[in-house]
Amino acid sequence: MTTRGIQAGGRIAGQSVPGEHRVAFGVLIGALLVSAWAVLWLWSGSPYGRYLDHGRWTDAGFVAALCRAVPAGDFVVPALLYASGWVVMIAAMMLPTTLPLLEIFRRITAGRVDAKRLLALVVAGYLVAWLAFGLVAHALDLGVHAAARDAPWLVTHGWVMGAALVGAAGLFQFSSLKYRCLDRCRTTFGFVAERWRGVAPSREALRIGLDHGAFCVGCCWALMLLMFVVGSGSLGWMLALAAVMAAEKNLPGGRRLSAPLGAALVAWAAGIAVVNL
Repeated sequence: MTTRGIQAGGRIAGQSVPGEHRVAFGVLIGALLVSAWAVLWLWSGSPYGRYLDHGRWTDAGFVAALCRAVPAGDFVVPALLYASGWVVMIAAMMLPTTLPLLEIFRRITAGRVDAKRLLALVVAGYLVAWLAFGLVAHALDLGVHAAARDAPWLVTHGWVMGAALVGAAGLFQFSSLKYRCLDRCRTTFGFVAERWRGVAPSREALRIGLDHGAFCVGCCWALMLLMFVVGSGSLGWMLALAAVMAAEKNLPGGRRLSAPLGAALVAWAAGIAVVNL
């Protein structure tokens, strides 16, 4: 994209902006992240904490009653709960990994009166991309649980699925798709410059969020599936995985972390198998 194209939509990325804009941006994003983690912490420690572990949503409580009362409730109610919990989880875990892109977009659009709304559309598009992945993962997980109920061997050897998922996540760390998506996530200025013209601001901002979210899913989907192994309500594992993904995407040498992480995951999967065989 040309410099003229960026100027048409706002300020040049390298141009200085008023300090109060940077402070306001930091406060806004910080408040969003703190709120997301606070909601997860309060939710996991509440009597309804089991609903973060979607495998037990329909066991008891008001959710089970809702499932019985709502048409197709056994699918609709858990899906809505899952979507709510997943969006909060993604806001807490994945938004920190996309802060460089949000900062670039903030600088480019800093001169616009609708800058805040456009930034919100980028965030919304990013969350929508991850929500779509989450719903697919939820449906697949429900299918696996349904198949396991009809397979006595899987019921008594559940560790096989866990080892397979951890091993697959480890092997994916060595794939070309992983590195292609990771490289797109790491080149934030070029990513925004390719998509921002300022001609249709709302659509372009939403597309930036959706596209970046899609590449982020392509880069991190296997690591996020580990939440189904370690427990989707575990704040400790959420923090650990969030730190790993943020390091991969944002640190200068983050790209070199993927292979050692993959090797560690493959070794973990092998350890699970050795212990249980």
